[in-house]
Amino acid sequence: MLLSGLAADPAQAARRKDGKPVEASQRVKSAKKAVAPARGLDQKRQARKGVSRAALRRGAVAGAAATAVAVAPRLSYGQASGLHETADPLDLKSSVALVVDQDTSEVLFSKNHQAVLPIASLTKLMTALIVTEARQPLDEALVITHEDIDTEKGSRSRLSPGTVLTRGELLHLALMSSENRAANALGRNYPGGLPAFAAAMNRKAAVLGMNSTRFVEPTGLSSSNQSSAADLARLVKAAYQHPLLREFSTSPAHEVDIGPRTLHYSNTNGLVRNPGWDIGLQKTGYIVEAGRCLVMQAQMAGRKLIMVFLDSAGKQSRLGDAERVRRWLESGASVRSPGQPLSGTRDKASLS
Repeated sequence: MLLSGLAADPAQAARRKDGKPVEASQRVKSAKKAVAPARGLDQKRQARKGVSRAALRRGAVAGAAATAVAVAPRLSYGQASGLHETADPLDLKSSVALVVDQDTSEVLFSKNHQAVLPIASLTKLMTALIVTEARQPLDEALVITHEDIDTEKGSRSRLSPGTVLTRGELLHLALMSSENRAANALGRNYPGGLPAFAAAMNRKAAVLGMNSTRFVEPTGLSSSNQSSAADLARLVKAAYQHPLLREFSTSPAHEVDIGPRTLHYSNTNGLVRNPGWDIGLQKTGYIVEAGRCLVMQAQMAGRKLIMVFLDSAGKQSRLGDAERVRRWLESGASVRSPGQPLSGTRDKASLS
């Protein structure tokens, strides 16, 4: 079929000078030459398709990489500043830690204790202290409004606008279960509102000698609420003087009646339900910028201790760090804290 097709072609039917027809083999060669340009075009098209496919593949890889970057976890302030690289003999997961004897102010353990970081809901301990010392009536009914909704982090709450609770109930929920709308309502109902409340928080911090501390609002949702472990130890000692704050912060659970139903709340610190712990005051905290945080007053090894853990990386690691410290203290072993003398020396931090 190929040869008959070539014979019909005038170009392929050409004769040699001697008048003999072109041999079939020569006709085939001519046919190959004729088809070659077409094949060349096909190859070029295929090459262009190959380039296009490769470009698409590269684009897909680049898009996946961009997506991976977009969803990469955000770092806490402590992680970003390299505090997590600080080693310590107890292998704590918190980048900042401080353990102080409440009665003698002796520092038993410290790690980056002067670092100033966001403190998340540890803020609510100062919020509770301001409300308590202002002697505002705890039985006064307060209303949750749209102003109490978190627009900074978008955190959830079961206290919908219109919920009516007493100041005492809001204080209990803020301390025990870190209820953000409860804390904001407490500040909003302070004489002068939220600006006056934040000013009162900062004045109290100055009175307590918390010179590295700054507050801008009562919940801790803002990363601008910042402090150091040394300052927070002073706050814990001051808050511990109020029996109501001790009771509210350490109750394992609490219920509030909001009319058609009852809300059940649990303590955010599981150690209060552990019979092996004797905790007199506590508060937890978490936002991305702060990491997991915990402050406590607890009795162990025959002493009243104040413990501060900031910027812990794992969800349960702050509680694990508290357990590590307890085991170390109860074992009677001596370790050297980073930048501090051996345990048992009279190195004091002024908490008064």
